[in-house]
Amino acid sequence: MSDYPQKVTFREEGAREGFQSESQIIPTGEKVRLINALSRTGVRLLQVTSFVHPKWVPQMADAEDVVAQIEMGPAVRYFGAYLNEQGLDRAIATGRLKQYGVLTQYCSETYAKKNVNRSNQEIISTFPQLCQRYRKLGLDTYGMIIAAFGSNYDGEVPLSGVLAAVDQFVQTSLDQGVKYERIVLADSFGWANPEQIKRVIGAIRERHPDLYIGLHLHDTRGTGMANFYAALSMGVGYFDTAIGGMGGSPFAKGAAGNIPTEDAAFLCEELGIDTGLDLDMLIECAKMAEAIVGHLLPGKLAHGGSLTGYRKR
Repeated sequence: MSDYPQKVTFREEGAREGFQSESQIIPTGEKVRLINALSRTGVRLLQVTSFVHPKWVPQMADAEDVVAQIEMGPAVRYFGAYLNEQGLDRAIATGRLKQYGVLTQYCSETYAKKNVNRSNQEIISTFPQLCQRYRKLGLDTYGMIIAAFGSNYDGEVPLSGVLAAVDQFVQTSLDQGVKYERIVLADSFGWANPEQIKRVIGAIRERHPDLYIGLHLHDTRGTGMANFYAALSMGVGYFDTAIGGMGGSPFAKGAAGNIPTEDAAFLCEELGIDTGLDLDMLIECAKMAEAIVGHLLPGKLAHGGSLTGYRKR
């Protein structure tokens, strides 16, 4: 038996994770054009850029300029990604973003070193300081577990490893008085399969039934949408997605994009799950994104079309 959620929330990441994976520098105006179009699709969470050092991700050198030029919609929460407190300071200094406080753990030590040049234990040791800062700033906080299902660097992640990371978040909540908006499991390298998705989510819920679980899925090995459906059948109602299936990570070799926002929204619509998104506008955004990057994107709906027109015949 399936236990679909009544409503699904998508965090749109195309303008950040999507563009950061492009080798050619995308003009600031084109980034802003896509963000403005996405703002009109009904999406409520929109990650617009990344405040990282341009030495490591040159594509994001214009982060402040992008934020300054966005036409902000009143119903959309705009925010940026960051890897350290310096990045958070830059995001807040724009005066236009509603940032989140993020606590991150890694189930791949090698990837942690490559991504933030720290071990997972070193990252955890910063949690008290970060929690204090987030409280002072009044930020909503969520936790993220990177490479929760496996990595190309360190191989498979046992269920006990994911549960240990979740337990650490719960302990931090108790110690620091943090209330998480959600805990997101990231399949950063595309290792997960549908049964694994259900097994991990089931185990977490059995251990911590009050946690709100979300997923960040990559389609590296073609299982992204199958994993999405498996999570839906478990009642998961939050997903990170990217228009057109854009994305990947400069530090996760071989990782493909996130699951396409428009494809995921289409499946939800077919299953009778509310997303609040306009499929036709999402399709136009996917086509726009494809034109901006200058190559085909993996999303299917922009090429195949929705079924609305056919059903009206």
